[in-house]
Amino acid sequence: MAIELPVWRDPEGNVVACVEKIKVMRENLEELAQMAQDAFEDAILMGCDEHQVRDFLAQLMRELHNPYQS
Repeated sequence: MAIELPVWRDPEGNVVACVEKIKVMRENLEELAQMAQDAFEDAILMGCDEHQVRDFLAQLMRELHNPYQS
């Protein structure tokens, strides 16, 4: 699954320019997108409401915890 990613920025607004960091970010997000797509398709095949599944996946992302937050 090809996804278009934004220019990543740090909390101060500076561009994250490290090629290796960007590569890891892309790989992680492509994998996440594919897993979400698979779960979404499975849910629809099982008869779940598409809108409810989309809402749940969006809520799941909003509730991610930052373990590095001080």
